[in-house]
Amino acid sequence: MEIRRFGVGHRRPDVPGGTTGVASQVIHADARGRVAELAFARRATMDRHSSPNSAWLVIVEGGGWVQVGDERARVAAGEAVLWPADVEHAAWTELSEMRAFVVEFAGVDDAAARGILEGRALELTAGEAATGKDAPGDGATPVAKGEGSLAPGVAANAKTAAEGEPL
Repeated sequence: MEIRRFGVGHRRPDVPGGTTGVASQVIHADARGRVAELAFARRATMDRHSSPNSAWLVIVEGGGWVQVGDERARVAAGEAVLWPADVEHAAWTELSEMRAFVVEFAGVDDAAARGILEGRALELTAGEAATGKDAPGDGATPVAKGEGSLAPGVAANAKTAAEGEPL
């Protein structure tokens, strides 16, 4: 188990240039993306900047303002804003504080990672099927489609109302 601490006492002024009153803590970063907490003080500003990656700003406490391109909007806890790749964006607060998480994805979209989340499996080979594990040197022989059927069971509607729910 891995536990990452964030929040008060763990944040640093580690944000884009031109930013004032914002502290952050990176929770996770690797080639797939990054997750960071941002804490905006009152009258904090994160100047306009862009990134080659798309990101979501997820507001969890307080509220403030965001800008994407030429659009501006007030945001509050429970809202998330998409910061598209290569589009200038900014965020700031006026009289309130704001706490948010930035979830940044590597690249413009998921083209490079498609199939990973769907859980696509590699093709099982004859050696793997026979032993239940990798069989060196036998990776070229795919397994033929198996045949079989389910064991007979009790139909779900075979129980009477007095016997309760089907198992």
